Amino acid sequence: MKSRSRDIQRYTAGERVNHWVVAISFVLLGLSGLAFFHPSFFFMTNLFGGGPWTRILHPYIGVVMAVGFIMMFFRFWQLNIIKDRDVEWLKNVGALVNGEHEKMPPVEKYNGGQKVLFWLLVLCMLGLTVTGVLMWRAWWNLPVTVVRIGSLVHAISAFGLIGLIIAHVYAAIWTKGTIRAMTRGTVTRSWARFHHPLWFRKVTGEDK
Repeated sequence: MKSRSRDIQRYTAGERVNHWVVAISFVLLGLSGLAFFHPSFFFMTNLFGGGPWTRILHPYIGVVMAVGFIMMFFRFWQLNIIKDRDVEWLKNVGALVNGEHEKMPPVEKYNGGQKVLFWLLVLCMLGLTVTGVLMWRAWWNLPVTVVRIGSLVHAISAFGLIGLIIAHVYAAIWTKGTIRAMTRGTVTRSWARFHHPLWFRKVTGEDK
């Protein structure tokens, strides 16, 4: 849709709700998962009503996050296909870090870094979901070796996801004007023109 208003819509209400359901589920799963990862964190089970309730709730919250992420995947996967311009963007990321934005190739709705992050998140979520099912002993009675391997891969995937989300949040804070896209759904025209010029031209019909 062409827009000449002061702000540009970046995410619909449905997309934002989808994002925050996944985000809140992630926080709850991170806290409950860490509670079982090491005795030092077991006190966090009190946030969920104690050890037994934490053990019961963790996998069901996991189902919510998995379903929410699957919905996000189908919403955004086509926008995250890595193209030649994204590879070029990744090769020049050092210039971006040094503040030399003019050296970066123009990007669409997502830049190369965001697209790589998306596919790494998909990989971690796949690992968490598959191994989470294998570990869910209330529903399955699999060989203990399978459960142990699943637990190891689950922990590795979880720490990978935590690291990626930290990077995601940091990038959103570092790039001023980004967070409002997921709180209000809009960004300013100047933000869109500066950070995502190809997307800006597509949604506004303007050349500059």
